Amino acid sequence: MTRLAKMRFMILTTLLIALTALFVALAAMAADSSPRCNPAGTQAQMNTCATNELAEADRQLNATYQSLLKKYADDAAFIQKLRAAQRAWVAFRDAELDATYWCMEPNPAACWGSLLPQRYASYKSKLTSERTERLRRLLAKGPPADGSSP
Repeated sequence: MTRLAKMRFMILTTLLIALTALFVALAAMAADSSPRCNPAGTQAQMNTCATNELAEADRQLNATYQSLLKKYADDAAFIQKLRAAQRAWVAFRDAELDATYWCMEPNPAACWGSLLPQRYASYKSKLTSERTERLRRLLAKGPPADGSSP
């Protein structure tokens, strides 16, 4: 390899290393720039809080539902009805959210503004938590989950 070729190779290698380091730094900055939850912060930070709360509520619902499926695994009729009830509840929840945050505009944010993500996630979290509590009663006491005696 000639001296000129070695020099070009070294320059290109150095440039490649520098560009890689730059991309890594930019990626780290981008990951760091996502809003963190702060209930008294900016709207983006409050949206993050609501999204985090919804994720936790959803995690708890799924864990409780899976526990019910496991507990009643030998009762095919009950499992079938539980699954049907859960699908119906999801449909209800989604319809409730659509009705609550209805807007004449194609994009509901046109009516609700920057509050929409926070309010939508918070209400969805509330509905999810209510469903989780009902399933927890069913898990703890068995049917019926409304607390009445059979």
